[in-house]
Amino acid sequence: MKEILVGLIGFGTVGSGLAEVLQVQAARLAKKVDTVIRLKTIADNRLAALPERFNDVGFTKNAREIIADPQINIVVELIGGIEPAKTFILEAIAAGKHVVTANKALISQHGAEIFAAAAKAGVEIGFEASVGGGVPVIKALKEGLVANRILSIMGIMNGTANFILNQMTDHQVPFSEVLKDAQAKGYAEADPTYDVEGIDTAHKLAILMNIAYGMNVSLADISIEGITRIDPVDIAFAREFGYRIKLLAISRNHGEHVEARVHPTMVPENHMLAGISGVYNGFYFTGDMVGNIMLYGLGAGKMPTGSAVAADVVDIARNITHNSINRVPSLSFRPEHLTPRRITPIEDLRCPYYFRMTAVDKPGVLSAISGILGKNNISIESVIQKSRGQKDAVPVVIMTYEAEERSVRAALAEIDSLPICTDKTVKIRILVDKQDGVK
Repeated sequence: MKEILVGLIGFGTVGSGLAEVLQVQAARLAKKVDTVIRLKTIADNRLAALPERFNDVGFTKNAREIIADPQINIVVELIGGIEPAKTFILEAIAAGKHVVTANKALISQHGAEIFAAAAKAGVEIGFEASVGGGVPVIKALKEGLVANRILSIMGIMNGTANFILNQMTDHQVPFSEVLKDAQAKGYAEADPTYDVEGIDTAHKLAILMNIAYGMNVSLADISIEGITRIDPVDIAFAREFGYRIKLLAISRNHGEHVEARVHPTMVPENHMLAGISGVYNGFYFTGDMVGNIMLYGLGAGKMPTGSAVAADVVDIARNITHNSINRVPSLSFRPEHLTPRRITPIEDLRCPYYFRMTAVDKPGVLSAISGILGKNNISIESVIQKSRGQKDAVPVVIMTYEAEERSVRAALAEIDSLPICTDKTVKIRILVDKQDGVK
């Protein structure tokens, strides 16, 4: 039986997961592919040697030995970051190797260059594991939903942020305490910025938008807000109104322009995304043919992500075996049909809002705030004003009808400058469902 040989650069959490998958599932994969997929060499400059169970696999500290090996068909990059990962991938492509990566930051920022190089060299790029861990979300968009015009993309795409918000919701503890717990459990990095500030989620949204719409979206195109200002009191008010707060990635396809945003969102409790808890991810697509589709599962972890990387290796091995390289384009659309599309300015967004002002408890406060909102064409749906005595600052919570982001920003800037307001207003956008799509 023919062999497809794999070289792995990076033997960290995901790399070791891939090695285990290929070893444990070797016989199963051979039956499915009619080809032996064998891990030939692993490169990692941090290790002295591989674990004993991988004694039959070659080891090197020099990644370029894998790239230069004429026997290796597929190079898997799992070191993360931009450099040297980008250089290794481009060198592997130039050497005629197919490439698999889980590197969301690299694909979202430099995917256009990498895909162009791969197309020119006649090799394939697999990046399923860059979004959703073990959830086959990229394959679903590229192939399963290929007959659809994608109308919207929404999702909980970062398990760390979701775990933190879920713990804050269930146990009424502040962000800082939950973050420490998440770090102790290994869910959050020592520097959690990418997770809690929405950057990791934005990388994933950019990749999905490129596939869904046939365009080139990068991190700089996406409006991003994190969850660090969310307080247990906001979560309590959200529940009072029938919502749960989630860090959502949202894109809607308006034809000539598309939305691209990541921010905390109040999700109705009866929405499918509201029930996603812990470190799980959820992806919610709307297609013009299929309607709403949701994919759910572990968005990170050694074995789930290793499984996703292995799926790309298997796809490429099948294509090599049947001489059908690039049967499915990297971004689903043929390169010549990729089109530019304008990103909807965040200031043009229209949706309902939740505001929590912190104001001195005295007569006229609500009148002053509502007057500014009215002046900016923002209509109030409901108000909660907690009173604790004349000397204390108290929360004033307002839910609005649909309003324009531009007007909201102008109104809040004026409200926050009032002497009666003692802290900056917390603003959370509200998700509203409308028939076959999301609003």
